[in-house]
Amino acid sequence: MPMTERVPNVTFKTRVRDESVDGPNPYRWEDLTTEQLFANKKVVVFSLPGAFTPTCSSNHLPRYEELFDEFQAQGVDAIVCVSVNDAFVMFQWGKQIGNKNVFLLPDGNGEFTRKMGMLVDKSNLGFGMRSWRYSMLVNDGKIEKMFVEADYADNCPTDPFEVSDADTMLAYLKGSDAPGVTEPRKAFEG
Repeated sequence: MPMTERVPNVTFKTRVRDESVDGPNPYRWEDLTTEQLFANKKVVVFSLPGAFTPTCSSNHLPRYEELFDEFQAQGVDAIVCVSVNDAFVMFQWGKQIGNKNVFLLPDGNGEFTRKMGMLVDKSNLGFGMRSWRYSMLVNDGKIEKMFVEADYADNCPTDPFEVSDADTMLAYLKGSDAPGVTEPRKAFEG
């Protein structure tokens, strides 16, 4: 059953390349709103606990990157990776991974993640507040489907990675049965 919830209204603090900026770091701050990200677009979003972490770096992001053309063939306009990290960390992580197609979206304050109901405490790992692992398909700002990892909890001793992966989302888009399809844990905050 399609969902009626929409992505929360948030302004992200991003950095964009600008050759008019002097020095060795030609970037400037630029606000990016959820409206700009999602209006009139079909977007796959996946969220993960942190840049540079093992599963996120070895599989989660690289597999979405690898399957980018297949997602486009299914009518997806963009793939967005959200993490509760700042713009500098997200940029360096993407550079190290060799990311070219997935848009790395810094949710440095965790506002988007909190409003999605996916902010969890990972203090047991020294991470502080981070995102629970999930993916979703968003059409023109409306959340069509979510894949949320099991065992959602603060200080979860494991890091489940079964349904928010690229292959599960691609199977859903192709109309195949995808395991573990779930709806959001709770109502979204506006």
